[in-house]
Amino acid sequence: MSTVLAIEDESDLLRVLEYNLTQAGHEALVADSGREGLRIAREKRPDLVLLDLMLPDIAGTEVCRKLRSEPTTTGIPIIMLTARGEEIDRVLGFELGADDYVVKPFSVRELMLRIQAVLRRGEAIGEAPTENTVSFGCLEIDRQAYRAWVAGNEIDLTALEFKLLVTLYDRRNRVQTRATLLDDVWGIQADINTRTVDTHVKRLREKLDDARDYVETVRGVGYRFVNSPVEAET
Repeated sequence: MSTVLAIEDESDLLRVLEYNLTQAGHEALVADSGREGLRIAREKRPDLVLLDLMLPDIAGTEVCRKLRSEPTTTGIPIIMLTARGEEIDRVLGFELGADDYVVKPFSVRELMLRIQAVLRRGEAIGEAPTENTVSFGCLEIDRQAYRAWVAGNEIDLTALEFKLLVTLYDRRNRVQTRATLLDDVWGIQADINTRTVDTHVKRLREKLDDARDYVETVRGVGYRFVNSPVEAET
């Protein structure tokens, strides 16, 4: 059984979420403000957070930033709930580290399916036979701490950029199409334009500095992480 925390200030919707989460077999935790949600998240460490962006005290974006910045909560998946549906708002949500983005009004059944999908992805990552720390040329990655270094200097990555980097590294020497990256890094947000992938890869390369050439563009297809550091130097 997974524990899901719903942070939502609309009391009717909060009751609906609590009921349906319980019916789906989850342990439901609820909070009607950002401060209360942060308190519960820090104490209970739920398996997933449903986060409304329009909260009465603290903006949902700030709640997301705080969850992603604290070691005890940084790895908790977050699904944002919002009435805003413009692409720029969705991109901002993912920039802040959200794992999925659901626009109100939404189908409760669809939301439950999205929750299952995000939880499954988390389980798959947890079961993957990969090392917690990575040393690849001048690049170092600490999966558990969500941190990365280039030539000994730590680089400031968003949760989404870190996920993109790790996904490309784990599939090194294999071309990843934009559609594949949208599905595996951003989740099931098929309506997000593929330019979003290009924008994020560009920003990731800029932050990687001396390690930027580890991520190659395969024209007309997508991106590939080189098989060895030496390959990037040739």
